[in-house]
Amino acid sequence: MSDQESLRPEGPQRRTMRTIVAAALGAGILAGAGAIYVMETGSGNRTAFGSQSCPANAAVTAAVSKAARGEVAAVAPLDEPFDASAIAFKDGDERPTTLAAFAGKTLLVNLWATWCVPCRAEMPALDALERQEGGADFAVIPISVDIGDPEKPKAFYAETGLTALPFFRDETMAVFNDLKAKGVTIGLPVSLLVDASGCARAVLTGPAEWASPDAVRLIEAVREASLPNK
Repeated sequence: MSDQESLRPEGPQRRTMRTIVAAALGAGILAGAGAIYVMETGSGNRTAFGSQSCPANAAVTAAVSKAARGEVAAVAPLDEPFDASAIAFKDGDERPTTLAAFAGKTLLVNLWATWCVPCRAEMPALDALERQEGGADFAVIPISVDIGDPEKPKAFYAETGLTALPFFRDETMAVFNDLKAKGVTIGLPVSLLVDASGCARAVLTGPAEWASPDAVRLIEAVREASLPNK
């Protein structure tokens, strides 16, 4: 791990995200904890993920409950953890893949869209988190749910200077539809903490300061609690 304090965005960055989200709230387009409710969700295609439940893991649940503080206080353990390894999407070369390709890593899976104001605001923090913490045992998996071709979300990467985050997309919105059908979320952005075995263990609907020491401590806690014999 690198120095966690170095991960906290500078004051102006933190104020920028809060200003953007506050402005969106003032415009009446946000609900809950800064999440955009999604009423229409594209094609409605299904990925059929999560058909298998995951065993309860009291250590992970306790770790999330204890470590979800400060900037990530709204992260909550899932009452019914589920197998997320079959979540399907495309990579930057339009090749189909799933979360199973990242087996053995703790994952922060983030669903976002360019039309979602709080999604756009938190992407630089996700990029910083991946740059500092991404490696053999952790990865950020951002999945764009913009409908249509990939040029708009790819242009957002370039305009925003996102260089560490990989590019993934699901233009069918099937992943979001499935999460909504399972009662996991009702809006964007939504982030899942997935353990190394592929089980989704915690969720947050709405933005967070993912490049903060609070977030790093939470991710480390989940990773440690997920290790065998924990």
